[in-house]
Amino acid sequence: MAKGDTTKCLVIGAGPVGALAALYAARRGWNVEVYELRGDLRDDSTTPLNFTKSINLALSERGINAMRHSGSDQLLETVLSQTIPMYGRMIHGKASSRLTEESQQYDVHGRYIRAVDRAELNKLLLDELENLPNVKLCFNHKLTGADVRKRKAWFEQHVSRTQTADGAQADQDQNSSRSKEIEVDFDVILGCDGAHSNVRHHMMKSMRMNYEQSYIDTLWCEFTIPPASSATKATPSTRDGFATSPNHLHIWPQSDKMFIAIPSTDKSFTCTLFAPSADITSLEKYPDGFLPFFEANFPGAADLVGRAELRKQFAENPHLPLISIKCSPHHYGSSGVILGDAAHAMVPFYGQGMNAGLEDVRVLFEHLDAHPPNIQGRTKALEAYTTERVPDAHTINDLALANYWEMHAGVNSPLYLLRKKIEEFLSDKLPATGFATQYSRVSFSNQRYSEVANTVARQGRILFSGMILTVLLPAASWAGWWLWRYQRSSHSTIKAAQGFTGLTMLGERIGRMFT
Repeated sequence: MAKGDTTKCLVIGAGPVGALAALYAARRGWNVEVYELRGDLRDDSTTPLNFTKSINLALSERGINAMRHSGSDQLLETVLSQTIPMYGRMIHGKASSRLTEESQQYDVHGRYIRAVDRAELNKLLLDELENLPNVKLCFNHKLTGADVRKRKAWFEQHVSRTQTADGAQADQDQNSSRSKEIEVDFDVILGCDGAHSNVRHHMMKSMRMNYEQSYIDTLWCEFTIPPASSATKATPSTRDGFATSPNHLHIWPQSDKMFIAIPSTDKSFTCTLFAPSADITSLEKYPDGFLPFFEANFPGAADLVGRAELRKQFAENPHLPLISIKCSPHHYGSSGVILGDAAHAMVPFYGQGMNAGLEDVRVLFEHLDAHPPNIQGRTKALEAYTTERVPDAHTINDLALANYWEMHAGVNSPLYLLRKKIEEFLSDKLPATGFATQYSRVSFSNQRYSEVANTVARQGRILFSGMILTVLLPAASWAGWWLWRYQRSSHSTIKAAQGFTGLTMLGERIGRMFT
């Protein structure tokens, strides 16, 4: 945007996507106000919206690239210094009575994704924002209404903070502050307020938005593997105080369920159980069956968590659903935009939820930068953003859902592993072919998600054709040769010979090749 742009921007939601969006807007000279329902997200006492820690996220190229273009020179370097590289999946299983670990690299070229602490990432982004003079952070503010036509928003302040005589912060009476509502004007409002977005809800009152929400028949529950100690067991890949390899995303796969673990910088692992709702309901009803269920399906995992702690965490941590949301468009006129989960909440099986949201920010501001800094220019920019982003958002939603099969079943599928090896071989040894695995395109490139899907589908057709030719061509060659030899040695009638004319001609050509 041009210097001197006085655009007033409200960012609703101070999570990673909202904080980065506010940073992009502020770097362009906009007057930015960030409103967050919860307290300061840098405060350890602030409860996450889903009431779980969920401290670990997978950061890949799309999210990294979005921060690379944020205009904050040291931000990305600082963030990356707080991450742990994960070079592949570690598949846990059992052979006879022996526990097994099998490493499957993510990328033939050695590229990797990074485990990042969500709270630490959020803190770094908010700290960066707080240092900018044109940014105002407003915590404990609930959006109660928004009119994108009149460009007005209303907020209810849940808890107000006052300064005491000794300089400490104290809460005023919460009941008296709840009725306090403020009205705020804006030029553009950015909805970064999650799957159950209030911004999206109020935008839908002023426009025709197609909206699709669905749940899969799987629930999830969070667990923690503590750092390695004498109190818990460790796997053979344990290193540097971690109970198992710190440089892998760990998976205990089953046909319809799985248990995963992602490393943290404090040497623990944040783990998630994904299982059909019927299984979870049964375990809730009959808790004595939990440990036998866990040991039968995820061998060795209970020893890493600790058996007593495993039961305790299952009883205390919530068992939550997985939601998928698609909507279109992602904007209204020149005044409203939704980003991240507000626009495309997805199941977590590709690790792209946060990365896609951060990429939304980069794409949005690329379009804004390409148009004049006025209402007409912003209208065209937001239209272009929706045109580009909707098909990509729908695609990654579908890919994330499909990747559930890959994570709990595909990792043990010979056909899936064969295709992966062929594509990696071609990518490594014959790069001119342009082949690459779907995972590497999604996680290690900035190619549009919709283009990834089209490219991978084309690769699949080529590989399938090649496999068919590999099987059928030798068979056809043998059959042609046999018919050619048969005709030469037999005295069959002309009518019979004419019946084989087509095959005979093919056989003659092939026969000459072998004689």
